[in-house]
Amino acid sequence: MTTFICGESQSLYTPPYFDGENYGYWKTRMTIFIQALNYNLWDIIMDCPNIPTTIVDCKGVPKLKNEYTIFDKKNLKLNALAMHVFYCALGPNEFNRIRSCLSAKEILDKLESTHEGTNQVKDSRIDMLIHEYELFEMRHYESIYYMFDRFTNIINLLNSLGKSFSNNELVRKILRSLPKSWKDKVTAIEEAKDLTKLKLEDLLVSLLTHELAMWRIEHGNEEMVVFKSSIKENSDEEVANFCMMAIE
Repeated sequence: MTTFICGESQSLYTPPYFDGENYGYWKTRMTIFIQALNYNLWDIIMDCPNIPTTIVDCKGVPKLKNEYTIFDKKNLKLNALAMHVFYCALGPNEFNRIRSCLSAKEILDKLESTHEGTNQVKDSRIDMLIHEYELFEMRHYESIYYMFDRFTNIINLLNSLGKSFSNNELVRKILRSLPKSWKDKVTAIEEAKDLTKLKLEDLLVSLLTHELAMWRIEHGNEEMVVFKSSIKENSDEEVANFCMMAIE
């Protein structure tokens, strides 16, 4: 039997912790955690009522406990387990927000409405972010790394609201966002690569490599050491994180 440990952790067996900050990031991790734990839990959260019902005079009415079937009891147990997962994942303030909820679905709906807003609010946020995405360009004197950082923030926010882009769309958008000084490199990539198959992380590596080469030509080897040390903290894991949002 899986044992849950409440609180902040990166353990495979501990639900991701949520203290009210960065809901979209937590929601994505929590969704996968629940599905990996038991996909039936996710079905209960999304579809199943918390109280078993029966049909009387063409209306659904709650069953008496002595009328519960084995199937009803199984679903009630799954609902309780799903609620337990949420309880272990939430900080004190968020727990107080949902403590009166009677089902895991009600908990999720409460968190959604609190941190994402109504459908109208979500649509407005999506429109705003799409506009920001469409106008996105590399800034003057901005490095490739920090350009990708800004780009990733926009894409991840859109993903958390249900709007996603294909890897091909993201690759083409990045190439369009580069300034005129990158024109030769963009042309070389477009001619040498099949953009429908070029992975976003491979594009990032290619652009970073070219940026290093341009810096070496402009500043020489001595300042090159300083430049390399300034980006050394950007590990391979961070580079990979830039590209996770390309999954459809």
